Amino acid sequence: MGFLLRLFSKNGLFVFFIFLQLIALVLIFSRNSMQQSWIAAQSAAFNSWVSGYIDEGASYLKLKQINDQLVAQNKVLMEQVYGKGTTEIPEFRKVHDTIGGGQIYTFVDGEIVFNSINRKDNYFTINRGRRDGVFPKMGVMAPNGIAGIVINTTDSYSLVQSILSLDKIKINAALKKSGYFGTLTWRGDDSRTMHLSDVPKYVPLQVGDTVVTDGKSAIFPRGVMIGKVAGYQVDSKTGFWDISVELSEKMGTLNKVYVVKNLKKAEVERIQDTLQATIKREK
Repeated sequence: MGFLLRLFSKNGLFVFFIFLQLIALVLIFSRNSMQQSWIAAQSAAFNSWVSGYIDEGASYLKLKQINDQLVAQNKVLMEQVYGKGTTEIPEFRKVHDTIGGGQIYTFVDGEIVFNSINRKDNYFTINRGRRDGVFPKMGVMAPNGIAGIVINTTDSYSLVQSILSLDKIKINAALKKSGYFGTLTWRGDDSRTMHLSDVPKYVPLQVGDTVVTDGKSAIFPRGVMIGKVAGYQVDSKTGFWDISVELSEKMGTLNKVYVVKNLKKAEVERIQDTLQATIKREK
């Protein structure tokens, strides 16, 4: 109390001046419509500014929830599109559910925790493992295309061989328009491009043609987007097309991925083993 009295005694004139200014402002804004409109406009602008920041903060807090919902929806759509092994490639259009019928593929969503694209053989790690039903030799897809093949797992994590690996990954791929298939490999020169070989040179090609998985392995469903034809020339050594394929998925920006679980894989491998046994007996 003593402090307030000393303050007023030393600054009484200044405090009285401020008091008179406040009274003047109140009288001006309470009796003039122009000033009232200005105050209302400033108040509305301030409220909008505050509401905008509040809405932005709330939206940011909901991003993870929204992202998780989108991942779940995408997984459901992938199972609907690829789950039964269907395709739009003309050669396979009538070959529906050739390995048993019903659901063939399901997917486990995950996130990348480490990735490399500038080595001779590249790898990435995802936060899904044996507890999630992920095991070696399972394919890994990204939202816009294929990404790699699982080579090792722990309870909670999996190591994936990237498609950007020299000689360690060969993908069965096909030209969507014609259905002709070949082998897709990476040559280590560009993380955006792979090469499709073994396609006969009489097959018509155009830059921009779509390249997809052909489903001739138990790793990826058929018809999964890989990329577009970026260029082509005849390989003088083989006499087949050497086709440059621009990948639809940017491997350097991978985040969300989906591990492919082939529910018929064991059955397919058993029948293939009988073929190998037959060949051995014939020898």
